[in-house]
Amino acid sequence: MIIKAVLLDLDDTLWPVAPVIRHAESTLQLWMQEHVPVVAANYTVERLREKRNALVASDTRFQYDLWALRHTLLSQIFAEHGENQDQADRAMQVFAHARNQVQLYEDVQPGLQALAQRLPLGTVSNGFANLEAIGLAPHFKVSIAAYRFGCAKPDPRIFHAACEALHVDPEHVLYIGDDLLLDVQGAQQAGLLGGWMNRSGLKLEDSASPHVQPDAEFRHLHDVTQWL
Repeated sequence: MIIKAVLLDLDDTLWPVAPVIRHAESTLQLWMQEHVPVVAANYTVERLREKRNALVASDTRFQYDLWALRHTLLSQIFAEHGENQDQADRAMQVFAHARNQVQLYEDVQPGLQALAQRLPLGTVSNGFANLEAIGLAPHFKVSIAAYRFGCAKPDPRIFHAACEALHVDPEHVLYIGDDLLLDVQGAQQAGLLGGWMNRSGLKLEDSASPHVQPDAEFRHLHDVTQWL
């Protein structure tokens, strides 16, 4: 099989996402304590998370548009306490800025540089990280985020849109991500090759989705260059 392009997931593929979200949520909480203390007093990080999880069921859009989900929640709780809508917009700016303060895995910058010299690269993500703010945008020919596109992985349409943007047929594209269902199986069902970014060295049989068979398995981006 001839690979003509590589698509990548972002969260937990190019950087660990859990500490990023914790940092963004705590940064937002500190901002609220200063600017909207009555809201902060009634909504801890944990309570905000509970309200957000409950809100997902109220609108199918929230299943793929995580930006709208968080913004809607903030708008609701600010309105509850008589705060201006502008404050919710500012709160989202605070959260988004912190959300983009990621700590890249060590192999990412050199790995992307090496890959980009060989093949066109793109990203497909269910999150809303800003590659311009993070500093990775120059490596990629196309970047598609679910919240802008209108559906999320594993929907084949989001994979196909990236392939079309790169002018490469799906069967010649390798998609790499950490999630066996959303990334690997999702890509395979869309006609791409699915590569598993398994940074922890987890055995497939010990994973939550042992029935998924990746076309390739990688510990870091240097493995991808060697595999190609």
